[in-house]
Order: sequence, then C-alpha cells, then structure tokens
Amino acid sequence: MTSDDPVFDLMRPAVWRSGVIFASPHSGRCYPQWFQEETRLSEVHLRSSEDAFVDRLIAPAADHGAVVLTSRIPRALVDLNRAADDFDPLVVEGIGPGKLNPRIMAGLGVIPRVVSQGRAIYTRPMPRAEAERRIEQFWRPYHRKLSGLIAEACEKFGGAILIDAHSMPRDALAHLPAPRPDIVLGDRNGGSAAGRISDAVAQAAAEVGFRLRRNSPFSGAYITAAYGRPVQNIHVVQIELDRSLYMDERLIQPRPDFDLFAAQFSRLVARLAQLPPDADRLPLAAE
Repeated sequence: MTSDDPVFDLMRPAVWRSGVIFASPHSGRCYPQWFQEETRLSEVHLRSSEDAFVDRLIAPAADHGAVVLTSRIPRALVDLNRAADDFDPLVVEGIGPGKLNPRIMAGLGVIPRVVSQGRAIYTRPMPRAEAERRIEQFWRPYHRKLSGLIAEACEKFGGAILIDAHSMPRDALAHLPAPRPDIVLGDRNGGSAAGRISDAVAQAAAEVGFRLRRNSPFSGAYITAAYGRPVQNIHVVQIELDRSLYMDERLIQPRPDFDLFAAQFSRLVARLAQLPPDADRLPLAAE
C-alpha cells in the first residue's frame, strides 16, 4: 500500500513482518519553481547533494515486509538529517553564533548553504521567517511520520529497526586504502543500535557480496542520534552506499548496469527487511 504526501512517499507492505523501517531522507528531487528562482545554481548542481536513486534501491523492502519512507523534498532545500534548529547564520538572518557545530560551519545546516564541491546555493541570506516556514512545511511532517512509524513498530513488535539509507561520493573514500568499501555502516559507535543489530546488518551485507566498513568516515548524523535508543529496543543503522557503483556522479544518471547493482542490493534489502528487533530471533552467525 502506498501513501502519497507532498513531503514524503510511504510504502507499507501487505504484512509488516518485524518492525523494520527503511528510510531515505536525502533522495527527494522535487524542486519548487520558487526555490529554483532563489538560487544561482543549475538543477544538475543542486542535485549533486541528493542521494539520487536511493529511494529506488530501497523500494523492494516493501515487498519483503518492511515499511519504506522516502522524502520528496531535496536536501538542498531542507536537510531532514539535521536538527530543526541547526540554522547557519550565513544563510538565515538574525541567527547568532551560539549553536555552531562542524556541519553548520561547513555550510551543511538544516538549510544548507552549499552543495557538493562547496558551490553556494544562495546569493543573500533569507529572513528567519522563511527559514522557519520551511521547517514547519517540510521538516516537521517528515519527522512526525518517522517518529510515528517507530512508535507503531514498538507497539506491534516490541521494538523497531530503522535502516537510514544514504549515498556517499566516491571522493569521500579517496583517503582509504584499497580495496575501498562499498558500504559504510554507521551506528554512532554503538550509540544508536545494539551490537547484535549492527552485526546482523554487517553480516548480511558481506553475505551478498558487499565490502563493508564501520563508522568511518560516517558514523551517523541527526537521525541516528535523535532516534537510536538501543536500551529501549529502538535501533538506527545508517548505511552509506558508494554512488559510483550505480550512477554517473557528474551527470546524476544511473549507470548502464544500474539494474545489476539494484538486484544485488535488493538481496541485502530482503534480508534486512525481516530482521527482528528481538535478540532471541536473530539468526546465528555461521560456525
């Protein structure tokens, strides 16, 4: 069953098997005309900050018993993986320097200042009222739905597992020795998911043929921090996919062999979609 909303798409399986939720907060690509008129950048440059096609890659989870939540709102407009008050004083008027963090300083606050390669989105700061309007119209509906799904999973299954799906530029791995990972798993070094859950995700990835690295260079951002509560049996695991495996990063287009990668990734999705939050039901590793 599919539920459409101006901010997100929600796909529910015929039978929700075990409280797993797949989400993609950065794959939105609906650029309003008013936003395009505010920015100096072309649509291709704006799209460079998207997790393009990740929504397509995780969609099969609904066929395997998991809920799938994907954003329609592009990251360049509002970043759903930031706190609602992560305002950049260089983007929003009337914001003091009190709550600066490394992401805001890099131009990647809740309303980003830049896209990939440090390209500036705006020519001038926006009024604070406009920034707050965007939070109310785009950020809050997505997070209300996400938190509601987690609560629903906890009621039905006694816990929840959120697979927060993202993609990373190939250049983000340039400093790593070969062979570079296909996927970086982030659980805030155990802070957002129990080890048994992260281990099960890592084992499933390895079994379908992906090289994996954990918590470096990406350990998780706002969503893992805000929702991961392992002691309450709410587990959030972030996965970052190497974009170059399935898309042309320069043109923001699927590679000719996209379907082959999607089929491999679908095998991982199928396994993760049925992970139970209950430790007693997790599959045992091979001897």
